[in-house]
This record gives sequence, C-alpha cells and structure tokens, in this order.
Amino acid sequence: MNDTPSPRPGFWQRRVVGPVVAQLTQGVTPDRLALTLGAGLACGMFPFLGFTTGLCFVVAAAWRLNQPLIHVVNQLLWPVQLAGIPLYVAFGQQLYGAPPLPVDPAEIARVFREAPREFWTRFGLMGLHALTAWLLTVPVLVGATYWGTRPVLRRLASKWVRRP
Repeated sequence: MNDTPSPRPGFWQRRVVGPVVAQLTQGVTPDRLALTLGAGLACGMFPFLGFTTGLCFVVAAAWRLNQPLIHVVNQLLWPVQLAGIPLYVAFGQQLYGAPPLPVDPAEIARVFREAPREFWTRFGLMGLHALTAWLLTVPVLVGATYWGTRPVLRRLASKWVRRP
C-alpha cells in the first residue's frame, strides 16, 4: 500500500476544473456550461468597474444559466477586465473617429470622487466609446468561448458523468 499523501490539487483544479466537473455530475449539460462560460467571460469584461457581478446575475437569471459558475468566471477575470478597459476605450474611439484621450485611472478616480458632474463631462464619451466596443465584442467572446469549450466539456462529461 502506498502511504504517500496525494498532492493537493492546484489552483485551476480547485477553482475551475473541480466546479465544472461537479456541475456536470449534477446534471448540467456541457452545452449549457459552455454558454455559461461564454456569458461569464463577456460579462466579466464589461468595461466599467463595480458592475460585473450584477450584470452576471441578471444575464444568468435571464438565460437560466448556472449562477455559481458564471460568478467564478467573473471573479477570475478581474485582472483581464482591468487590462481590457483601455483597449475598449481605444477601440471605441477608433469606431467613433474620436481623438485618443489618455486613460489615467488615478485622474479618473480623483475627478469621480471630487467632482461628479465634471466626471461625466470629461469622461462620459470615453465611457460611451468603451461600452460600444464591448457590445461589439460580446458576440465574439460568447461565441468563441462556447464553440471552443463545448468539445472539451463534452469529453469531460463523457469521462466523469454516468448516464442511466
């Protein structure tokens, strides 16, 4: 008999693979999980801080997706969301033909705290640019994630889930 302790599962095993397999064994279909992952990715990339959790909740409720999994995806994406905001702003500025504005998070936060009216005057169009760019990328994010993860989830389901 082998007395060596089994290694503790890594971050991805605990936080991603484990919950996905658990959902598959509880009867959630691989296709619904793939859609949940895609929706979580798209919602998690929303270019406004502080809104992704509510957005995930509403989308998951409206589409009857898995609430815990969509929120796990959302939480894992916060560093990507932060990095994506300037990209969405720049993409939106190109779409509208607007001159590029420097994105200085410290300045944006300062103006938001000290002068909310000035904040909307100075940065409102920047938000519109980012929102437009995000809306255009949502179908791509959801579609690519859905079609990319569906085969993997189907293989996982066939390996881990015993159907009667």
